[in-house]
Amino acid sequence: MKTHEYTASVAWTGNRGEGTAHYKAYDRTWQVETPGKPVIACSNDPLLGGDPSRPNPEDMLLSSLSACHMLWYLHYASDAGIVVHDYRDEPVGLGEAGPGGAGRFLSATLRPVIKLARGADLVKAEDIHHQIHKVCFIARSVNFPVSYAPRFIEV
Repeated sequence: MKTHEYTASVAWTGNRGEGTAHYKAYDRTWQVETPGKPVIACSNDPLLGGDPSRPNPEDMLLSSLSACHMLWYLHYASDAGIVVHDYRDEPVGLGEAGPGGAGRFLSATLRPVIKLARGADLVKAEDIHHQIHKVCFIARSVNFPVSYAPRFIEV
């Protein structure tokens, strides 16, 4: 196996002047920077005092999982001669938090709506979803079950 490296800069932006002098003295905000790419302004989950208008780590993990799956789906569909015209996913992650705030994902369900060329092999289009977990970088890295509930529309 060949290894490769990913880099990012994560910088806390929530110091209101007192640092972490007490629990309510600071914001749960930060920026994610990756070389040559737009900065992403983030916040904690709103349940934990974060800004609901900004992505939080849970949003980003679920989105990464969905995007990785989508990219492999498009690749495998192309290889199989299945023409995809549109792909939109609204994944749902189920999480739990215990006393003290420690939490984790229990599962995720990817729910893509995929527009296929009329006459596509829908059985083959469905089967592709079940091959992806073997190769998707993100799916292979998480320790919770990921299921698929695709819907196909022929256009």
